[in-house]
This record gives sequence, C-alpha cells and structure tokens, in this order.
Amino acid sequence: MIVVTGATGHLGRLVIAELLGRGVPAGEVAAVVRDRGRAADLAAQGVEVRVADYTRPETLTAAFAGAGALMFISSVGPDDERLAQHRAVVDAAAAAGVELLAYTSIFQADKSPLQLARVHRATEEAIAAANIPAVLLRNSWYTENHAAALPVAVQLGALVGSAGEGRIASASRADFAAAAAAALTTPGQAGRVYELAGDTAWSLPELAAEVSAQTGRTIPYQDLPAAEYAGILSGAGLPAFLVEALVDADLRIAEGALATGSDDLRGLIGRPSTPLSDTVAAVLAAG
Repeated sequence: MIVVTGATGHLGRLVIAELLGRGVPAGEVAAVVRDRGRAADLAAQGVEVRVADYTRPETLTAAFAGAGALMFISSVGPDDERLAQHRAVVDAAAAAGVELLAYTSIFQADKSPLQLARVHRATEEAIAAANIPAVLLRNSWYTENHAAALPVAVQLGALVGSAGEGRIASASRADFAAAAAAALTTPGQAGRVYELAGDTAWSLPELAAEVSAQTGRTIPYQDLPAAEYAGILSGAGLPAFLVEALVDADLRIAEGALATGSDDLRGLIGRPSTPLSDTVAAVLAAG
C-alpha cells in the first residue's frame, strides 16, 4: 500500500494521479485527508480514503497502517507548529512500521540559507533519529510559487518582488509530483537523497518578459525593498509567517540560493523539466 498525506492538496492530488498513471492499482493507494468530503473524487476512483490530521497525532498511526511506502508532504504554517506536526508524523510512521518514508524536503536542505529550510533540516534529522528507511525528495522552488501572482500582476500592470536579478532553477508542481511517484514505485530507494531542481534557471525580470509576450501587454518587473514588498503581501491578506518566508526567499534568491540546477529531477522523471513558458501559459489560462 502506498499512503499519501495531504492528498487533497495541490501536490498530493498530483502525486496520486501520477501513481495511478504509472499503473499502481487504485486499491493499493490510500489518501490521508483532513476532510473526507474533499476526497470524494479520489474515492470514486477506488482510492482508499483515510481521515487524519497532523495536528491530531492520535489519528496518524492508524492512517499509516500497512504502508509499504508513505508519501510525507510537508505542512504549511509557522515554524514551531510545522516542526511539531512533522515530528508527530515521523513518530507515527515509526509506530506504524512504515517500510519507506518519502519526505518532501527543500533543495540542499543541509546548507540552504532559506528560512524555509530550518524546519526541513530538523525534520530530516528526526527521520534519521527514528531509523525509518527513507528517501529525501529535496524539492527546489516550485515555478507556481511566483507564477501564482501573475493574474494579479497582469491586472495591476507590474510584477513585484525583492529578488533582483537572482535566478531560480525551478520546476513545476507536476514535475515534483512525477519525481515523487517515481521514487515511491522504484525499488532500492531507502537512503537516497535527491536534489530536485529544474533544467533552466530564470529571473523575475525574465518571468515578467514571458508574461508580457504571452499577454501582448507590457508587464514590467519592479524590484522593491523588502519592507515594501512585505507590505504588499500583507495587504493582499497573506498571513505573517508566509509573508516573512516569501520575502526571505526573494532576498536569498537575489544572493543566488536557488540558481543551482541538478540532473536528479530529469533522471527521476525521464524527461526535461517543464519550461517556464508552459507554466506561465497554464496559470494565465486558469485566471
């Protein structure tokens, strides 16, 4: 049985779709969700739906029962809350006797300067301390992390950020899902560490140029001081922890923290990573 946490989230749904597309029978896939109602489509496909919540540790061990492989998708929230949730998942995975844990970490987690890396480093340490056979999927930046802002950028006539000319070797969420599915279904993964990044790095000015080309409108990139960018994100209703993480990420991008590529992603998915232009087109089409 392959158990996927966060199964109704953006990445979790894609991982399940990739597993089914690779020929894993639906009856051998279990979706762990907080709200059963949001997983009706998965249940209709024959996927087993299990209800559990990272914030309720007592629900996790039963949800992970019988897992030949567990897809552990990291949570979202303030660092202290995330780490507590992650440790609960690791403890439950150990108690359930999970045979392989696949964790969505961050690119070069052991040395990344990004604030987001702190929880991932601590989680990797917890997994190692628990002696659970594991494969670490160290995902670099999701193209959608910046592309999600494009509809607003088109509406306002500018793309804003604090990343300067820093380059980002990102990949699409679908690319990372395909890599996860490959790791979950390929023998001999315990102990592997994959540094997953896109084939081609790009900058926010280049992202703005791509949007301009696809929309036929001039959408410039405006590089802002961190405090001003944080104010814009806060004004858009983002929670404080996310504002802090996104601004920090842009500042680290400006320093080159996400410019490095890797062959690991291409090797796992057996194809090049999704071009920036394709993700931009998909985001703009979705509105």
